[in-house]
Amino acid sequence: MIDLIRLHVKAGDGGRGCVAWRREKFYPNGGPFGGDGGKGGDIYFAVDTNETTLTKLRFTRTVKAGNGAPGMIKKMHGKSGDDVIVPVPLGTMIRNAANGDLLADLTKPGQKVLIAHGGKGGLGNWHFATARNDAPEYAQPGEIGESLDLQLELRLLADAGLIGFPSVGKSTFLSIVTNAKPEIAPYAFTTIEPNIGVVSLDNERGFVLADMPGLIEGAGEGKGLGHEFLRHIRRCRVLIHVIDMSGTEGDPIEDYEIINKELARYDEKLLEKPQIIVANKMDDEFAPVYLEEFEKKYPDLKVYEISAIQHKGLKEVLYAAMDAIDAAKKAEEENPQEVEETVVYKYKPKRPDFYITKEAPHRWKVESEKLDRLSETIDMDNEDEAYQFALRMSEMGVDDALYKAGARDGDQVIVGTYIMGYKE
Repeated sequence: MIDLIRLHVKAGDGGRGCVAWRREKFYPNGGPFGGDGGKGGDIYFAVDTNETTLTKLRFTRTVKAGNGAPGMIKKMHGKSGDDVIVPVPLGTMIRNAANGDLLADLTKPGQKVLIAHGGKGGLGNWHFATARNDAPEYAQPGEIGESLDLQLELRLLADAGLIGFPSVGKSTFLSIVTNAKPEIAPYAFTTIEPNIGVVSLDNERGFVLADMPGLIEGAGEGKGLGHEFLRHIRRCRVLIHVIDMSGTEGDPIEDYEIINKELARYDEKLLEKPQIIVANKMDDEFAPVYLEEFEKKYPDLKVYEISAIQHKGLKEVLYAAMDAIDAAKKAEEENPQEVEETVVYKYKPKRPDFYITKEAPHRWKVESEKLDRLSETIDMDNEDEAYQFALRMSEMGVDDALYKAGARDGDQVIVGTYIMGYKE
C-alpha cells in the first residue's frame, strides 16, 4: 500500500521578453517592437476516482511544468508553458514537506487545486520606451516558477472502519456484507492494505465500509503496520470493533483493552468516535463463557453477537452502524468547525517582500526571495539590465528602507550573489 510519498514540483519559468525593432517600409524611424514572454505552466493536483493508491507516483521524483516561450518580434507574445495536472486518489492530503503545512485536502470527486504557480513572462522592450530613451535595448527576463517539496498522504475516506486484532474475522465480515474480495486465510496479517466495500441496506440506504489491517500491541508507537493504517482510521465516522469471542486468538477482554489503548496512544480523539462492539465467532462452544465475562467487566456496553462464517447477526450490526453514521453526519453539519482538515489551503498572512539586515559597518544585506530569483536572470555587465534591476528595487521600496535603516552614500548592498554601491 503506497500511501505516503515525497515529491518535488517545479512550475514553469516565464519566457524572456524580446528586444526587437519595427522595420517596415512606412515606419522609417522604427522603434521598439519586442513582444512579451509566455507565462510558465502551473502544476495542479486533481482527484481521479480511478486511482486508489499513490503507487503511480512512487518512483516519480520531480514533476515539472513547461516553460513559457520567449517573446517574438512585432509585439507577439510567446506561447505559455503547458500546465501539468497530477491525478491522485480521493482522500489525498498535500503538505509542504519543509514545514508540514497543509496545502490541500482533496475530499471531493473532481476536486482540483493549484499547488505551484508558473512564473510570469517578461515584458518586451517596447514597454520600456521613454522620452529620454526611445530605443531601449532591455527586455525583462521571465519570472522563475514556484518550486517546493511536497509530502502526499492518502487517507481512506470511509464511513465506518473495522478494527481489531489480526484473525478476528474482519475480512470475512467485509466479504459477506459488501462486494469487496479481501484475502482470507487461517493465519495472521493476511490483510496488509485496507480493503473497501459498499454496504447496501433497505430504502436505498448504505455506507462505505473499510477493513483495516489488524492492529497489534505497540501499534500506536508504530510497531507492525501501526502508523501506516491508524491514519486511515482517523477519517472513519464510526468504528466497528470486532473481537474474537472464542478466545482462540487471546483473551477477549485483554484484546479489547489493548486496541483502545493503542488508539488513544496514536490520537486520543479516536476514542471519541462511536464504537460498535461486535463479538464474533459466537458459534464456538467457549464463546458464551468469554462473552459472559466480558459483559460482567463492561456491563454498560452494547455487544452485538455474530458468527460471520455462519452469516448470523450481521444485519443488526449494519443497521446500528448506519444509525451511528447518520448521527455523526448530523453532528458534523451542526458543528462544521469540528470536522478534521477539510478546507483547501490554510490562510497564510502575506510576508514582506524583503528584509534588511546590517552585516557590518557600511554593509547591508537585502534578503528577498523575489529579488534573488530576479537576480539569477540578470546580466549585471549589461547596463540596461542593471539599470532595470535597480529600478525594480526602488519600486519595491528597497532604497527608502535602506535609507531609513541607516545606509548612506558609498555603503555596500548585497542582493543575492551581487554587491552593489548605495547612492542616495
